[in-house]
Amino acid sequence: MTASLPHPLVIPVQDTAVSALLIAPPQARACFVFAHGAGAGMTHPFMSQAAESLAVHRIATLRFQFPYMEKGSKRPDPPAVGQATVRAAVAEASRLCAGLPLIAGGKSFGARMTSQAQSLAPLPNVSALAFLGFPLHPAGKPSIARADHLDAIDLPMLFLQGTRDKLAELELLEPVVRRLGQRATLHLLDQADHAFHVPARSGRNDHAIMEELTQAFASWLETIAAR
Repeated sequence: MTASLPHPLVIPVQDTAVSALLIAPPQARACFVFAHGAGAGMTHPFMSQAAESLAVHRIATLRFQFPYMEKGSKRPDPPAVGQATVRAAVAEASRLCAGLPLIAGGKSFGARMTSQAQSLAPLPNVSALAFLGFPLHPAGKPSIARADHLDAIDLPMLFLQGTRDKLAELELLEPVVRRLGQRATLHLLDQADHAFHVPARSGRNDHAIMEELTQAFASWLETIAAR
């Protein structure tokens, strides 16, 4: 781990393989296995900017494609395939970032595939989970059913959520986080939506939101390391 530029990789997954990108800043203190959302892959500007901003905080990232995205399909893989892809990426990160604490998670769909995988069987060497816009429910269909599996996870979890996120109404999300107790930390980004965009009237811009998001991630890492 000597380069800060994205290093391209190929990760075998079941009977196929997916592309991945590793950013490993000098003196990295952790590695985040960073799964993308349902509608955009690992090179989406949000994913790239988040990885670059985390590198400033000495957090390495391994971004990767889910098989459907690798094939150019718009239909997400079945959960079993998504979860298997997360496991393969975690195994690769464990090999490439040996000795570093591993955090797994991602944006929206990627967050849910990671949490589901962890709830079914612990992800090897992963010490915590981080969710960037956890998709608690479909837009306009409030529910907490998608959070049921989180009770089976015995790791620290970080929820980075916009206050205008239509896929995680706060009156539903906040009780879920409280239910998880000391395992869960919720950081709210004021006026941000599910894509972490903010309206012009907020007086802030997306760059400021990204800085707050990655600073919150880094501060949370320090907190759990101190435990």
